[in-house]
Amino acid sequence: QVQLAESGGGLVQAGGSLRLSCAASGRTFRGYAMAWFRQAPGQDREFVAAVSWSGGGTIYADSVKGRFTISRDNAENTVYLQMNSLKPEDTAVYYCAAPPNGQKWATMGLQISEYDYWGQGTQVTVSA
Repeated sequence: QVQLAESGGGLVQAGGSLRLSCAASGRTFRGYAMAWFRQAPGQDREFVAAVSWSGGGTIYADSVKGRFTISRDNAENTVYLQMNSLKPEDTAVYYCAAPPNGQKWATMGLQISEYDYWGQGTQVTVSA
């Protein structure tokens, strides 16, 4: 059973930065793409960023492109989300996600349905 644990959320002023971490356990980390999603109050969960199993490929939502950077450390079984130039509209609970066991070596997914495992989420609040 894959377990994901996010950390690093908090309260920050607009223009500030935060770095989220997601520690994975329960199966081989290397070989699986990983992603971050977020959900603001009253809104659907949305894709933020994904990283390929090797870390060499990344995809971003248009709303965060140029401000957020996703990366991974396969030796530490951890995926990161560096968030710069934060805006109040970035306020949300941020979730780390991992695909099902049958998707090893698969390409990065952008849809919620492509991920089976989720962390508990970490709150990010950006004040104006």
